[in-house]
Amino acid sequence: MSKKMNSQKVYQGPERIEARSLLYATGKLEKDIGRKPLIGVVNSFNEIVPGHFHLRSLADAAKLGVAAGGGIPVEFPSIAMCDGIAMSHAGMHYPLASRELIADSIEAMAKAHGLDGLVLIPNCDKIVPGMTMAALRLNIPSIIVSGGPMATGHYKDEVADYSTCIEQVAAYKLGEKSEEEMEEYAHAACPSCGSCAGMFTANSMNCLSEVLGLALPYNGTIPSYYGDRIALAKIAGERSVALVKEDIKPRDIVTEEAFKNAIVVDMAIAGSTNTTLHLPAIAHECGLELSLEKFDEISKNTPNLCHISPSGDKFMFDLHMAGGIPAVMHELDKKSLLNTSLKNINGKTIKENIEGKETRDHDVIRPIENPFNDQGGIAVLKGNIAPGGCVVKSAAVRPEMMKHKGEAVVFDSMEAATEGIFDGKVKKGNVVVIKYEGPKGGPGMREMLTPTSAIVGMHLDNDVALVTDGRFSGATRGAAIGHVSPEAMDGGPFAIIEDGDVIEIDIENRSINIDLTDDEIKERLDKLVKPEPKIKEGYLVRYARAVSSANKGAILE
Repeated sequence: MSKKMNSQKVYQGPERIEARSLLYATGKLEKDIGRKPLIGVVNSFNEIVPGHFHLRSLADAAKLGVAAGGGIPVEFPSIAMCDGIAMSHAGMHYPLASRELIADSIEAMAKAHGLDGLVLIPNCDKIVPGMTMAALRLNIPSIIVSGGPMATGHYKDEVADYSTCIEQVAAYKLGEKSEEEMEEYAHAACPSCGSCAGMFTANSMNCLSEVLGLALPYNGTIPSYYGDRIALAKIAGERSVALVKEDIKPRDIVTEEAFKNAIVVDMAIAGSTNTTLHLPAIAHECGLELSLEKFDEISKNTPNLCHISPSGDKFMFDLHMAGGIPAVMHELDKKSLLNTSLKNINGKTIKENIEGKETRDHDVIRPIENPFNDQGGIAVLKGNIAPGGCVVKSAAVRPEMMKHKGEAVVFDSMEAATEGIFDGKVKKGNVVVIKYEGPKGGPGMREMLTPTSAIVGMHLDNDVALVTDGRFSGATRGAAIGHVSPEAMDGGPFAIIEDGDVIEIDIENRSINIDLTDDEIKERLDKLVKPEPKIKEGYLVRYARAVSSANKGAILE
């Protein structure tokens, strides 16, 4: 290790006596300071989020690994929000905005204290991309080890998870379930700590962290409650010290080609539509631009191999038992869809990591010759109400809803839309339109799982589409089209939609249009009056001023 470490600049020499004095106050040894790499162990543990409740044991394991590798582990915290708990109320304004807080706070801690490397321990939706953004921004040796997915839930004779749980609200309102049955379901749906059991945003990003190369193989799928997960944290801790000694930084691993690989796998596993927000934001930290068009281009040439909940009835546990992401990548490599010469953080190439990793269950990971679909699980649509694009998880759309034409029923908030669906304002054939829920208009681009679950629960998902400038939970299923850009609050044409307007959606041909002429759209835009901001104090006011549109990753500009 010939290059001078960050910690040596901060703590070594007579001129840095005061900094060493403060480390001595924490029990650090004189023989270690400035001689061993100082590794930050960023732990997003808290006692309210199930995805993070168990992370103390992983942090302890990672610290043992750091010490075994010859480093000095120093743990510090990161905030972590649960989108599921934040759902359906004002709290949902905050999760996407928290991604930037997470990245900024890790940057501040690492820079202020001269850290040489990082072990990042995230698990849920915004924490994984937030920590990854920080790693690439700082560009100091870093490795990700996530908390892992929770156990699959079961209610009576059926599998259950968070997504099916929220759909029970409609069953209750229709008189199909009693309060007692609802409570039984709540106890059954999320049976252990860990990220929710389906291919929702958290697990999508945990899987893609492997593909980007910053996490070890199987990081995305080892169940939270397996001993292998603790062992992975120990290995990650030990490897973090080697990365410092070898001077291997995140941007050495995460290249433009790595992002292409990530999108290919994303399409194959039908990941959350939120990946179209997070991967561009991560790429931005590398000085790269990742457009929505790139997602769609890759989707058209990538077969969909997995239907994990909400796209199907399989779960993350099933994917792990079938061989995990290495097996998915092994299938994709049979048609040379990946650049397998790229390196993983473990020092091996992708080719070396996936060699011999055959799929163990073709019901979970389809053979490349027999995919669920010849195209990927996400589609990008464009048209006169979304000139900048919008996104749908096409793998979770019923075949009969791939093309849909109907009259708009328009709402200006998630709450109003949910109430309208439950109150019967939405009829078969309609298109629910939810405006002013984008990054600026929300603010915070709230997830629309509540209204989409209401549509499913009210048995309208065969007949009703939903379009919004907000976003969706990875748990969303149905013809749910989000991320409309430009958003309504930015004066985009999406803002001019009125009740009764006819909207035509064609997912296969990637189009979404309102049945108005260009002149009629311009006339309405000229008369458009921007509404007052929904939130007028606190962090979200600053966030709304700086955040970009969804098609740029909702980055802060």
